[in-house]
Amino acid sequence: MRVWWLSAGLALYCLAQSAAAGTLLVVGDSISAGFGLDTRQGWVSLLQARLREEGFDDKVVNASISGDTSAGGQARLPALLAAHKPSLVILELGGNDGLRGQPPAQLQQNLASMIESSHQAGAKVVLLGMRLPPNYGVRYTTAFAQVYEQLAADKKVPLVPFFLEGVGGVPELMQADGIHPALGAQQRLLENAWPAIKPLL
Repeated sequence: MRVWWLSAGLALYCLAQSAAAGTLLVVGDSISAGFGLDTRQGWVSLLQARLREEGFDDKVVNASISGDTSAGGQARLPALLAAHKPSLVILELGGNDGLRGQPPAQLQQNLASMIESSHQAGAKVVLLGMRLPPNYGVRYTTAFAQVYEQLAADKKVPLVPFFLEGVGGVPELMQADGIHPALGAQQRLLENAWPAIKPLL
């Protein structure tokens, strides 16, 4: 009888742990897709490993596509939400919008729509902000950075102001193109994002 109760208790515990586990959906561009790297070496894979190390059973789904823009992410998101039913959505988009000189107002509208859709689907959101090189001009780069700050304030979501903090502009941490983080930068990217992610697990 005692063995039966122990077995039943263990089964219930495992069931509760499984029910508590969620899915983290990363929707990003080449930075999260691990451009130029083995995908197992990218920061998103390191995130999955960190979750295990810290005792979380959550699964990470990387839906990032190199070259994607906020408009592309917005178009893809509804199907991703339906398929994966995430508990947390991590948005890492906007870099390609900026590099193409697209209007910051359009970026803000697209990201706002993605945040709202995620919330409506029952998911929390973390926003990973981007910044542009100074050669794009003070006016544009300032407006671009303010998009993320304004969204975080308006939608009340955690923000990493500059996801590439400590990486962007550091030659040894960037690939030869000067745009994509190198292998040695991936752990730093995880450390930049983790403080915003962990409280929402």
